[in-house]
Amino acid sequence: MDGSDREVAGTGAAGEPTEAYDVPLWRAIAVFRIGSFGYVALTAAVNAGAYRHPWLVWAELAVMGVWTAVAVPAYTATRRRRPLLAVDLVVTVGCLLLTPLAAGAAAMGPGRPPVPPSAWMAGPVLAWAVAGGRRPAVAAALLIGATDVATHHRLTQTTLNGPVLLLLAGVGMGQLARLIVDARQRLRRAVELEAATRERERLARGIHDSVLQVLALVQRRGTEIGGEAAELGRLAGAQEVALRELVTGRRPVPPAGGADLRTELGRYAAPGVSLSTPAEPVTLPAGTATAVAAATGAALDNVRRHCGPSAPAWVLVEDEPDAVTVTIRDEGPGITPGRLERAAADGRIGVAQSIRGRIRDAGGSVTITSAPGEGTEIELRVPRARPPVG
Repeated sequence: MDGSDREVAGTGAAGEPTEAYDVPLWRAIAVFRIGSFGYVALTAAVNAGAYRHPWLVWAELAVMGVWTAVAVPAYTATRRRRPLLAVDLVVTVGCLLLTPLAAGAAAMGPGRPPVPPSAWMAGPVLAWAVAGGRRPAVAAALLIGATDVATHHRLTQTTLNGPVLLLLAGVGMGQLARLIVDARQRLRRAVELEAATRERERLARGIHDSVLQVLALVQRRGTEIGGEAAELGRLAGAQEVALRELVTGRRPVPPAGGADLRTELGRYAAPGVSLSTPAEPVTLPAGTATAVAAATGAALDNVRRHCGPSAPAWVLVEDEPDAVTVTIRDEGPGITPGRLERAAADGRIGVAQSIRGRIRDAGGSVTITSAPGEGTEIELRVPRARPPVG
C-alpha cells in the first residue's frame, strides 16, 4: 500500500481520523449494497423455478440479507475495519461457492438470468477500496473474481465480464478515495496557512505600533546626532528592515549571480573590529552570504553587549575550495558552561537562532570555543554548494 493508501486506511497526515471525510463513500457503498441485494432478491423470486434447490437459494439470500444489515452500519461505526473486511470477503466467497449447488449448472449457463450473489459480490471490493486504497481493492477483486470464474463450468467472455468490472470498480473507487485524502490534506494546509497569515498580520500590527516605530526613531535621531549615535542609528535601521521582512514575509529576491561575502561583511566594519578577508572576491549564493553576514553581525553584537561597546573583535574569512569559514574572536569574559543552554531555555535566542539557526538553514555548521576568562571564538562554516535536502 502506498503512502496515500495508508492515509485512507487510518489517519491523515495531521492524525485526524479519515471518518470525517470518507463517510459519504461508506454511505454510497451502503446504498449500493442495499440496492444490489434488492436486485438479486427480486431476480431470484422471478426465476425461482429455474433453480435446482430453491430453498437453498432462499437460504443463501437470507445470509446475504443478514450480512447486508450487519455490514452497512458496522462499516461507518468503527475505525478497526480489517476484521470486518476479512469477514466480508469470507461471506461473499462462501455465497459464491454455494451458488452452483443451489442454482444448478443449467441456471448458470450463458444467457441465463443472474444468480445470487451476482451484483452483490462487488460490495467487499468497494469496501476494501475505501478502507485500504487501490492495492487491497485489486486483491479483493482478484479473489472474488477468481472464485466467480471457478463456479462456472465453462470460461466464456460473459463469464469474465463480472471479474473485469469488479477489478475496474476497485481501482476506480481506490483512486477516488486517494483523491479525497489528497484534497483533505490540501484543505488542511490551506487552513493552516490562512491561520498563520492572520497571526503574522496580527503580530505585524503590534510590532509596527511599537518596535518598528522605536527603531525608526533611533535611526533618525542617531543620524541627526552623528558620531557613535550614527552607528547606533544605522544598526537600528538595519534591524528595522529585517524585522519588517520577517513580519510581512516579504524577502528581497537574491541576485542570480551570487554575492561577495566581503561586501556583506563590510557593513559590520566598525572601530575595534578587525576584518581580514582574502584579496579575491569570496562568492557565495546570495542567500548564504546574507545568512553568514547576519550571523557574524549577531556575534559582534554579542561582543559589544557582553564585552563593552569599544571591545576589540577579530573577524577572519577563509576561502577554501569546498567551503567558506568565518571566525569571530574576542577577548571578553568567555562563556561559562551551560550558559547557552540556559539562555535558549529562557527564550534568549541570540546564539540559538540568530547564529546557529541561520547557518544551519544555509547548510553549514557553527563551532563555539570558549572558557571563562579566555574569550570566545565562533567559527561559521558553510559549503559552497548547499547540500540537497533529504
